[in-house]
Amino acid sequence: MERDVLQKENQITEGVIWKQILLFFFPILLGTFFQQLYNAADAMIVGRFVGKEALSAVAGSTGMLTQMVVGFFVGLSSGAAVLVSQYYGARKEEMVGYAVHTFFAFSILAGIGMSVLGIALTSWMLEVMQTPADVMEMSKIYLWVYFGGIVGNLVYNSGAAILRAVGDSKRPLYFLIASCLINILLDLILVIVCRLGVLGAALATILSQALSASMVVAALMRTEDMHRLEWRRVRLDKRMVQRMIRIGFPSGLQSVMYGLSNVIIQSAINSLGTDHVAAWAAYSKLDGVFWMIVSAFGIAATTFVGQNFGAGRMERVKKGVRNCMGMTLASSAFMSFLIFNWGIYGFELFATDPKVVSIGISMVRYLSPFYVTYVSIEILSGALRGVGDCWIPMLLCCGGVCVLRVLWVLVAVPMKRDMYTIMFSYPLTWVVTTILFVVYYLFFSKMKARS
Repeated sequence: MERDVLQKENQITEGVIWKQILLFFFPILLGTFFQQLYNAADAMIVGRFVGKEALSAVAGSTGMLTQMVVGFFVGLSSGAAVLVSQYYGARKEEMVGYAVHTFFAFSILAGIGMSVLGIALTSWMLEVMQTPADVMEMSKIYLWVYFGGIVGNLVYNSGAAILRAVGDSKRPLYFLIASCLINILLDLILVIVCRLGVLGAALATILSQALSASMVVAALMRTEDMHRLEWRRVRLDKRMVQRMIRIGFPSGLQSVMYGLSNVIIQSAINSLGTDHVAAWAAYSKLDGVFWMIVSAFGIAATTFVGQNFGAGRMERVKKGVRNCMGMTLASSAFMSFLIFNWGIYGFELFATDPKVVSIGISMVRYLSPFYVTYVSIEILSGALRGVGDCWIPMLLCCGGVCVLRVLWVLVAVPMKRDMYTIMFSYPLTWVVTTILFVVYYLFFSKMKARS
């Protein structure tokens, strides 16, 4: 009965295209919002009740490192999500089962490995990033605790990716809302009442992530559809792992390259002092509003394209990409307008130091008008990932965004070491990479080959 209901409700391969994209997009958007709220709550509470050094420790270098590590896994796991969506769209029940159980086995093993390596390399990574001395010890504490509980984060992301791949974007949202509320409650108790500072913020994060992992696992175990999770079947299937890595590794590598380039950006910001680090950390939370919108549309594009590609409906695939692109451009322009004009009010939630606020507002006014130049990168790479075309988009991103950004920081910033020279690396690389993506998508990609 439940399987029949799910099949009836999942209209990704049949319903009105723009409506289906939006029905899938909004739960992902809200889920991404609550995902951002995890770190934003930590940053807001420690920034206002502990100080700007604690804010820098929770959302500065540590934020870049955790995003890079988790981003690599999420990128790598996109290979499994693409396979699940294609097999699900083609109604291949046995292959869906292999993909789901291999994915979970891989997630647990990856979590254990990341935990060990992360704890061992924390001090070295922070030193490489030139983390200011007055936030070094707090940053170490946060990362040691975060990496110690990272398995819960990866398990949640795995389960949520599976649910989204089969068209269920609502339950991951519900789980995130619950765990985010728990995170905020624990932040208030551990940071303010128990006065644990950065340690309390880290404990709140990993405990709430463990809760979200347990909820997504329970949901997958209870479903009667073909993506049901059975622990006795959780093991690595060699062929499925190879397929997952072939599709997902480019995305994982791309995420790491993004992370490394952002680490270099963070290092340059760190060299300007604690006020700039705190301002950049607070700005990144406002900036996250834009990123969660384009990311949600990118995930929607991947799932929509993957299921319709699996069902052999290429004309619908192309219409979906056009619809997704138009809606993302409109949303990004609107967010640029809001953040540019009213970002100051959001910024003051994270910092009270007048100098930090002044620097942060300058960052908002400089970068927000350029958001629309990134849209094509996210949507086209998501769509191409849905049909299994991953390597060339990865090379375009790594070259156009990451390598060019690093070169800019290494060559241009030493000649004029200020905030604006550092920030210019973002619009420069977005524009160049967008041109590369549009040319590839229209004339050389797998989409073009099947027209």
